[in-house]
Amino acid sequence: MGKKQTKLETHEELSGSANANFFETNRALTQLHLSGNQIGDQGVQVLGEGLQRNTTLIELGLANNQIGEKGTQALGEILRKNITLTILHFGHNEIGEKGAQVLGEALKKNTTLKELSLGFSQIGEKGAQILSEGLQKNTTLKELSLGSNQIGDKGAQVLSEALQQNTTLTELAFGDNQIGDKGAQALGEGLQKNTALTQLDLRDNQIGDEGAQALGESLQKNTTLTILHLGHNEIGDKGAQAFGEGLQKNTALTKLNFEYNQIGDEGAQALGEGLQKNTTLKELNLSYNQIGYVGAPALGGAFDTNSETTNLFTGIF
Repeated sequence: MGKKQTKLETHEELSGSANANFFETNRALTQLHLSGNQIGDQGVQVLGEGLQRNTTLIELGLANNQIGEKGTQALGEILRKNITLTILHFGHNEIGEKGAQVLGEALKKNTTLKELSLGFSQIGEKGAQILSEGLQKNTTLKELSLGSNQIGDKGAQVLSEALQQNTTLTELAFGDNQIGDKGAQALGEGLQKNTALTQLDLRDNQIGDEGAQALGESLQKNTTLTILHLGHNEIGDKGAQAFGEGLQKNTALTKLNFEYNQIGDEGAQALGEGLQKNTTLKELNLSYNQIGYVGAPALGGAFDTNSETTNLFTGIF
């Protein structure tokens, strides 16, 4: 007898009216990967009939499947009734604000989902607001990916409010969302009060120096964030200086990425001073900035007193 199949990577077995019954009766399948097909709204609706009562599936991949509002509604029903699903990949679809509302409502009631990927889903500011309401009540989700969703400053502000109340989310990906200094300032306030988040990805936004200053200040009070990605964010010396001050007092951050910004010698010197007193940062990425041979020695000199930072990337050595 062959070993029981626990993964299904094509949808050949799922076509026809037997689909719902397949999920209701199957007791072996734990992972279903259907990303990159053309399932559409109708396909999700059919899948949902069986998945609502399925008790074994823990991971579902439906990314890039031309799924819109109606399909998302069916998915919301799955999340409200299914008791085993922990990982859901749903990015690169067309869920929009109304779809985000459905998922936000589902998050309020769902007690099993731990990872949710919604990148490239046209969520927008209003969709982010509704999702944040779900996060304030959800107690199980640990990883949320919202990259490339036009969330903007207002969306970042409402999600920051959720961070102040949520005590379970540990990873948040916010890349490429048109977030500026106001959105970053709000997130900085959220980080000062949050006690759970360990990874924050804000790459490819426009937070600038003012936004970076707010985030740098938050490091002085935050005690849980370990990884922060700020690449491609128009950050200059003033923003780096705030992080230098933050690093002097922070005792949690282990990785900080500043690649592709506009940090010069003054910013590098401030970061070097921060590293002299910091005892936890292990990796600092400053590749593709504007650091010259004045700022480089300041960073290198930090190694005389700092024994923790083992990886320094500047692109100038």
